[in-house]
Amino acid sequence: MIKELVKKNRTYRRFYEDVKIERETLEELIDLARLSSSGGNLQSLKYILSHDEEKNSLIFPHLRWAGYLTDWDGPEEGERPSAYIVVLGDKEISANHFWDHGIACQSILLGACEKGLGGCMFGASNKQALVEALDIPERYELILVIALGKPKEVVVLEEVTEPQNIKYWRDEQGVHHVPKRKLEDIIINF
Repeated sequence: MIKELVKKNRTYRRFYEDVKIERETLEELIDLARLSSSGGNLQSLKYILSHDEEKNSLIFPHLRWAGYLTDWDGPEEGERPSAYIVVLGDKEISANHFWDHGIACQSILLGACEKGLGGCMFGASNKQALVEALDIPERYELILVIALGKPKEVVVLEEVTEPQNIKYWRDEQGVHHVPKRKLEDIIINF
């Protein structure tokens, strides 16, 4: 069951924007992150929740969408995320957030997937402009943003055919293809 959930939990970049996500759903996802492991059990991550059009419009323009799709600037109106979770590190708790954000985000996205939602994690953003847009106090470090919504695209996993070519791509029908290395190519036995 977990394998199917992991396979279904893809990076989605186009959504049914009119399918709203309630704050309660976002809180349930954050609770999964809260219950997840934390380096040194410091629990230094904090979250800004956004599920209304006004706050969403403050976040969207600062995200950098799909680096490999050089001819695409991100989802059009109507296909944008209906919610965001901004992941912050509380520097008053710790200056080192270890790997916590990876663990927390995986928990959030698996929970979203279980609810029929999908998401995209953004490390690539104009962080300073986003900090200013959301008026985030200096005590917090903006680590990343998770965009969420009901997926409006099909994502297909396929085996890498050329070891150096791992770039995702879209076909003529808009299906998003994601090459994955073979299991035997990532296990090293000495």
